[in-house]
Amino acid sequence: MTKSELIAELASEHPYLTLADVDRMVGVLFDEMTDALARGERVELRGFGAFTVKHRRARAGRNPRTGEMVSVEEKSVPFFKAGKELRERLNEPTGKSRNGARP
Repeated sequence: MTKSELIAELASEHPYLTLADVDRMVGVLFDEMTDALARGERVELRGFGAFTVKHRRARAGRNPRTGEMVSVEEKSVPFFKAGKELRERLNEPTGKSRNGARP
């Protein structure tokens, strides 16, 4: 699901909100989550999961095409850990395999 699909879905489920209002709310939510992660804070959505920032040290890597050694700088990357409720919901028996075909 893309951000625009999420906005359209929320707007259709809540007809008393305009599309512009839903777009603004989703934008504010994502901006606040991004700002919190940039400050090094943890963002936890109960029942869904938690977003954190992991720091990767500088290292020596290889260019896969040429095999040449390259320097990879230190960086911070976002990390998501699914919550228990989300994992259980994804793994509940539905009578279908993961690709939607019947066993």
